[in-house]
Amino acid sequence: MKKNQLPLAWTWPTVACVALLVLSGCAARSGGGVAGGNNGGSRDLVTASDESDASKRARIRYELAMGYFEEGKTTVALDELKQVLLLVPNSVDAWILRGLIYMRMDEKVFAEDSFRRAQALQPGNGLVAHNYGWLLCQQKRYGEAVAQFQRAAATGYAGAARSYMNMGICQVEAGQKAQAEESFRRSVEMEPTNPISGYNLALIMYQRGNYEQARFYIRRINNGDYANAETLWLGVRVEHALQNRVAEQQLASQLRSRFAASNEASLLDRGAFDEQ
Repeated sequence: MKKNQLPLAWTWPTVACVALLVLSGCAARSGGGVAGGNNGGSRDLVTASDESDASKRARIRYELAMGYFEEGKTTVALDELKQVLLLVPNSVDAWILRGLIYMRMDEKVFAEDSFRRAQALQPGNGLVAHNYGWLLCQQKRYGEAVAQFQRAAATGYAGAARSYMNMGICQVEAGQKAQAEESFRRSVEMEPTNPISGYNLALIMYQRGNYEQARFYIRRINNGDYANAETLWLGVRVEHALQNRVAEQQLASQLRSRFAASNEASLLDRGAFDEQ
């Protein structure tokens, strides 16, 4: 693992597909639905009979597109989604999914066009800004990416903790470690079980020589369900720096037994505590 590289190998429900998506980073439903709209000032509840034939067809095709996308059938998903947008061209959810599909296809121009259109339709939508930010980060447009993540978090939407997480990732890549630390800290405050933010915050603390704080964050991960070779190795290095040999050996034993073939286990066997 290269210095400052982020561990993205967790099996963890990301806000995206982010990526990502790990990362990332993405989510495809904004909560408004494909048919969109509301019942204005109507005093009646909206029921199935109120849905127009066009809206019903759009909803069904959107669900098919989402299913195909999740199965990795990107081209088929795009074909279905094109039909959705012919029926409901102002669907924010459909434009978000279009952006995610084109991101997966590495068609960045079309992906950006999708997120721009979604943002024009609904400027205060946190999911649009979050996914747009991740696209910009992938293109190393870090300043623009951070602005989008800040915009997403400011909306107060449910995924704000992961917007701060992705913001921190972009800031690390941009060499802005102090800003990244603050972003990861805010992410962990909002979502204490977030292993990516927790790991990277611990790593920054370790690299700065703040070993006690690093121990606090890395222990929380290693004592939970998301421990992996990277987190155990960082835990070993932290305890080594603190000269806590008992804890160091306990973590080392876990690393060797659970991830014997990993690069981190090899580093441990060589005693290469200063290598990443």
